[in-house]
Amino acid sequence: MSEIGGMNILTLAQTYGTPLAVYDEGALRDKLKSFTEHFRSDSFKTDVVYASKAFNCMAMIQLIEEYGCCLDVVSGGELYTAYKAGYDCSKIFFHGNNKTPAEIKMALDLGVGTIVLDNEMEAAELVRQISGTDKKINAYLRVNPGIEAHTHKYIVTAHVDSKFGISMLDEEDIVNVIRMVSSTDNITFEGIHAHIGSQIFDKKAYSELVKKMFAFASKLKNEYGFDVTGVNLGGGFAAYYTDEDHPIPVDEVCAEIIRTCEEENAKNGNQITRVLIEPGRSIVAEAGYNLYTIGYIKKTPNKLYAFVDGGMSDNIRPALYQAKYDAFIAGKENDEVSGTYTIAGKCCESGDILIQSIALPEVKTGDILVMKTTGAYGYSMASHYNKLPLPAVVFVKDGTAREVIERETYEHLISLEKQEVNP
Repeated sequence: MSEIGGMNILTLAQTYGTPLAVYDEGALRDKLKSFTEHFRSDSFKTDVVYASKAFNCMAMIQLIEEYGCCLDVVSGGELYTAYKAGYDCSKIFFHGNNKTPAEIKMALDLGVGTIVLDNEMEAAELVRQISGTDKKINAYLRVNPGIEAHTHKYIVTAHVDSKFGISMLDEEDIVNVIRMVSSTDNITFEGIHAHIGSQIFDKKAYSELVKKMFAFASKLKNEYGFDVTGVNLGGGFAAYYTDEDHPIPVDEVCAEIIRTCEEENAKNGNQITRVLIEPGRSIVAEAGYNLYTIGYIKKTPNKLYAFVDGGMSDNIRPALYQAKYDAFIAGKENDEVSGTYTIAGKCCESGDILIQSIALPEVKTGDILVMKTTGAYGYSMASHYNKLPLPAVVFVKDGTAREVIERETYEHLISLEKQEVNP
């Protein structure tokens, strides 16, 4: 693989410098097209909601809107980016377990269509702010179904002690929240939301989630009279990082979800009129590549290190999740393997290891290392640790690159700092 999006990798590195985040725009479009085409039903309205925490910038949000997707934001910053990108805020779902009063006000002022409530205190704050105004908003309530998908413990989000949502076992609390928001004319309670984890490889996990969510919606209707018409099933769709991963093809997982939804909806009196999913990682991960320049090579008694000019500051996932990646040396894709390398970043942390062990041809200073499947939770989780500037981000399509986020400079890094002036 010598090209990304029809453009030579070495040319990209020479033109934009490294570290560099590169997205194959054609691959992004293919995934968006696949989700929007396959997640459809004749029995209820369907929506694909892009989980923008995976990668949020104005260019990405404009691409999402082009394919008719809704948008998931979890902070005032993500919301503001969408607003400045010209996105239709009525299609935004505002998530998060601790939305501040200022963020709730911002959502109401910008005309956000739906807020996904996480807890009773947050619901009370929304009611307080919207009461007596002419503003309107739809509401979902995040519930915790108790389903644990088989993922890393830090990215499982639906077990009984999760920080997210209200457990289905705490039925009284759920009822209190729905009653609270339903008592306000400005808020339309639409449905329930759940998210059971990330990197889910078993489509049966979604089937079980659908069954629990539809049954619970029916219970809320039959026992309490709540008009629950929407079910948001969250995301968690897996991406391919290494040969250990076997993600479910988009058409298969969508077919499984739609089939189960239709069956469960019919069983429960066709109460649900809208079903949503929230893919994020699965749209952007495999379309993304990180380009690094190899610096020094270091041999220790047990390791052969190749140092790169980035690291945990632009991809913290290996340090945070022990995430695994594949990589290659641009221009040496067909060369014979000469050794096993540990790819280490330049941050002053022993844990700044991007790849623990990878077989590569002889690596030399100045080579361009290409890490694959870096499109999700790389740039969006980047930091200024060690005062390292954030990399540039480019989209490439049909042999043409466009810079969608410029590289930070040292001046950017200190632009908000106040310099003391001696009297």
